Amino acid sequence: MNAWWDPQTGTLIGAIGGSAIGILGAILGTAAGIFAPRGKAKGFVMGLLVLMLAIGGVASLAGIVAIIDAQPYAVWYPLILGGAITLVASLSCTPAVMARYREAEARRLQSESFRRG
Repeated sequence: MNAWWDPQTGTLIGAIGGSAIGILGAILGTAAGIFAPRGKAKGFVMGLLVLMLAIGGVASLAGIVAIIDAQPYAVWYPLILGGAITLVASLSCTPAVMARYREAEARRLQSESFRRG
């Protein structure tokens, strides 16, 4: 069995990957907080959510493959940890973001009907 990378590389992958996921999550949270209540930039915000879900899924799947392949702790741990955190964070905020967009659309339709009639 050959390890996919050494422990030092695993530490770097965890540190850099975790930081990148955190920054992406901060961008997503800020964008959702600003744009979703106004009903703006839905494609951008939902695209970021899908991107985070994909990153989390791929990282988790790679971690599971690493465990099955009997890779050392330094290989599977950063993949499983980063993937699981990303999946849980993305999945937990998706319903709230979608609800804010639905509320904004309902307000828009209500104001349109008020203006017309």
